[in-house]
Amino acid sequence: MSPSHAHLKASSGWFAAGVEVQRAATLLSDAGFKLYVWICLHAERGRGCLQVTVDHLATQLNKSADETRACLLELRRAGVCQYGPANVITVNDRFWPYTRPLPSLPNVDEAELYVNAVKRTLLAYSCVSTSFTPADDRIAAEWYRSGVSLEVVERAVQLGCLRKYAALINHGCGTPITTLRYFRSLIEEVAHSGATVDYWQYVRIRLGDLDRRWRRRREQPPEETK
Repeated sequence: MSPSHAHLKASSGWFAAGVEVQRAATLLSDAGFKLYVWICLHAERGRGCLQVTVDHLATQLNKSADETRACLLELRRAGVCQYGPANVITVNDRFWPYTRPLPSLPNVDEAELYVNAVKRTLLAYSCVSTSFTPADDRIAAEWYRSGVSLEVVERAVQLGCLRKYAALINHGCGTPITTLRYFRSLIEEVAHSGATVDYWQYVRIRLGDLDRRWRRRREQPPEETK
């Protein structure tokens, strides 16, 4: 009987599951292994790296944020992955079946990714009026060195902007946020809040509503004086 030849149904979206994956399967729990496989499917092939937030992972895996953090911790303790403050997950060589033509993401690149992500988060809302100054850059770099996760930064910015919109809309006047320094105290508040994922989802939804209201108000032409 002639040997059969297997053909891929799709030429993309697949992952080489070799001895590295078998090794992970013997070390990890079912939940940890599921997270590992998801990371492998979405990481850059050349570097084995992926930038992703805990909230996004939790949504994709249909788990809570706390369960997802526990799985990430399991992967780190087992030596499967590294997880940096810039939300960059790097699969270690022993568990990555592809060769790396480029070295693993160096710390300087990770810091730059982190600062750029903070900048995108800050400038996403119309109650913010800044070009992200060198002072903002230094604050973001300070947070990176202190190990503040992008998830905490994002939530601090969302909470601060939500409160700013409420003040602007309720009082009809006020000044926009002009510096990242505005959110410094909120970093500590968010890091120790203990709020649930549902609460932060509510904050995002409410923030989106107020952002749209504020944009519409700003776009309205001023009333002509009689």
